[in-house]
Amino acid sequence: MSQAVLGGIDRAAFAVALAGRLRRAGVPAGLTDVDDFVRALAISPPDSMSTLYWTARISLVRRHADLAAFDSVFAAVFMDPPPLPRPSRSAPPAADHDDVYARVPADTDDAGSDGGLPWATLPPAVAETPEHEAPLRLPERRPSALAGLAERPFDELDAAQVRQLGDALRAAVAGWPTRRTRRHAVGSGGARVALRPTIARARRTGWEPVEVVRERPVRRPRRVVLLCDVSESMRAQATAYLHLMRAFAVVADAEVFAFATTLTRLTVVLRHTSAVEAVAQASIAVTDRYGGTRIATNLRALLNSHHADAVRGAVVVIGSDGWDSDPPDELAAVMARLSRRAYRIVWLNPRAGAPDFAPRVGGMAAALPYCDRMLPAGTFGDLLVVARQLQSVTCTDGRNWPTLTPAPRIIA
Repeated sequence: MSQAVLGGIDRAAFAVALAGRLRRAGVPAGLTDVDDFVRALAISPPDSMSTLYWTARISLVRRHADLAAFDSVFAAVFMDPPPLPRPSRSAPPAADHDDVYARVPADTDDAGSDGGLPWATLPPAVAETPEHEAPLRLPERRPSALAGLAERPFDELDAAQVRQLGDALRAAVAGWPTRRTRRHAVGSGGARVALRPTIARARRTGWEPVEVVRERPVRRPRRVVLLCDVSESMRAQATAYLHLMRAFAVVADAEVFAFATTLTRLTVVLRHTSAVEAVAQASIAVTDRYGGTRIATNLRALLNSHHADAVRGAVVVIGSDGWDSDPPDELAAVMARLSRRAYRIVWLNPRAGAPDFAPRVGGMAAALPYCDRMLPAGTFGDLLVVARQLQSVTCTDGRNWPTLTPAPRIIA
């Protein structure tokens, strides 16, 4: 028997019919044996009569006394079988309740029925197409709703699509990485001996450290601080950036701020359980939105406030197009101070993805030398990429964070 003979055969019906014949012959082939036989046929399809014999014998026979009955049934079924039923390629199967598989031939007591092969064949997958008919055309696969919005600008999205963006961003930062701290906690698998717990337990055993307690370093999520520009030039991106800030505030316990001419803390507001309500309350809390921009003044206000400790050792993400009414020298000075305190500085520019983009705006050119990376963030797909790339900030060697080459400063 070749492997082609078993092509299109329903292995389950084949195994059940053969097990039924064995049970009538006195071989106790149970459901577990049939399941083993089906799995064996799926893993190693038989390519010869000998392989099929040993596969069925090992799977269906459990006692040595049943070998004679098994050999008799196997010989009656396979040694002189009738022509094998093959799937018809010219006509579809009968439209009955058994339209998934062809029926297994029923067993009868006729003398000529003992040699019948107990299997069923699969129905034809595709009927032959006549020459005069047009070839079969498969329907075109459409992108998902999320993929369809990936390259659309934010100003073309409605409220429901922006909410969908927020849900996708929250799922993208769900696996926010952790960092190793200097603190240790008692736990299994630690390589360091915890001296105080070990000595405390040694008091029970005559000061002999019979039980050694170990400790391991405590891991915590890398702190994140996000600042979003909500001035007039960022009107189209402000709502989408608020959803990005909310994703980090809820998942990564980040500190988030919005700024235009003044700095507004939105951490508590954006942690609302409803994304729509959180963004609405954030829009109300920012009283100076869609106005001017003072990036240097707001960064200095952050570093001088009691929230400055949140910046120490954190990843600072600034979302702005770089247009600033403060002098570029002041922004350069405050960015230098910020870079000495933060772990990484990432700048999100909605115009960085445009062709032939160059950071020639005075504020952007002044801040660029102190940024570890500048990422485009002008579309739905850009923010999803940003959320994934920010998860690699736990690296300490800086190989994944190339130094940016500052563009020539042109004061606007």
